[in-house]
Amino acid sequence: MCLTELTIMIFVPLPFVVALLLFILFVRMVRQNDWTEQAKRPFLLLIGAYTLQSIIIGVRWGYDVVGILPVQPVVASMIAALAWISFRNLAAERQTSLLRFWPHILPSALIVALLIFWRDPVGPVVTATFLAYGTTLLWLARNGPDALVSSRLDGALLSYRSLVITGLALIASSAADIAISLDLEQSGGIHAGAIVAIGNVITLLVLGTAASIASASQSLAATANEPSAPAKSQEDDAIARALESLMLSRQIYRDPELNLGRIARKMNLPARRVSIAVNRVHGVSVSQYVNDFRIRAACESLVATDEPITRLMFDCGFISKSNFNREFLRVAGTNPTEFRRRSRHKPETACDLRPTLFVSR
Repeated sequence: MCLTELTIMIFVPLPFVVALLLFILFVRMVRQNDWTEQAKRPFLLLIGAYTLQSIIIGVRWGYDVVGILPVQPVVASMIAALAWISFRNLAAERQTSLLRFWPHILPSALIVALLIFWRDPVGPVVTATFLAYGTTLLWLARNGPDALVSSRLDGALLSYRSLVITGLALIASSAADIAISLDLEQSGGIHAGAIVAIGNVITLLVLGTAASIASASQSLAATANEPSAPAKSQEDDAIARALESLMLSRQIYRDPELNLGRIARKMNLPARRVSIAVNRVHGVSVSQYVNDFRIRAACESLVATDEPITRLMFDCGFISKSNFNREFLRVAGTNPTEFRRRSRHKPETACDLRPTLFVSR
């Protein structure tokens, strides 16, 4: 058997490799019982759609199977809608059934109808769909990480970054579609195959990773704060004092599933109102504010006990070790092991009792 024949036999289109990676993410989420949580169901469906689209691209451009081409724009429009539903659901204080989002089936239904009766506008409709949903996602992101009120507070920034990346990627995909259309007009589509194969593969991998991060971590302390807000009012001070009292008396920051929505419900206030008050009074997002309490508690335990750092991390409300280490570095200026070593020699280095003093400068 010659080398060329062997190469052909073992050739696997890159989209299939991406599909395998996405499928692994999908299986991991299923095994973690993510389907049982309403906030994560759209993300699970989204990653499944990414996997299917990558397979379609691999079959079409890897093996030149033209018959599968009509399925691609239908799945593409479903991806755009699911992306918006996923993050919009994460921004809702109370999770509801996916059925309430039924109007977002309409773009896919329209494309199916066009494929049957009039194919010419399919490309522009897909481009417009991606552009519209991408722009809407970026509009949702304008309020910073606290906009994702159902996101766990130990990793809100990752969810927020995933939101921004997804919005930008959808807009970039619409730009790529326009580039393909121009290439078809000017050169007969010489570069269209390369643009579609490479662009879609990269986009699907980025989007799949972003969706997985947003669903799985659903937080990290935020460096992006609320937009510029008016000066604090007496009401803002009152809300901030009530929240600090809640943190100190009930230590709700130790709840690893804590999010802005839960805090707001405990205070009988709208989530947005709590977020604005924290930003105006302390100059940080709610996720950063809560993580300051968590790190303060971790510092005190590091000084007073010999408990393993991992156990302290969980006890203080963190789930991810990477998030814990990143936040600890932001607040204490060093890693937990080094902090414990220094505090044994210099007890005055123990964390201050007021967590707001740890806000990054």
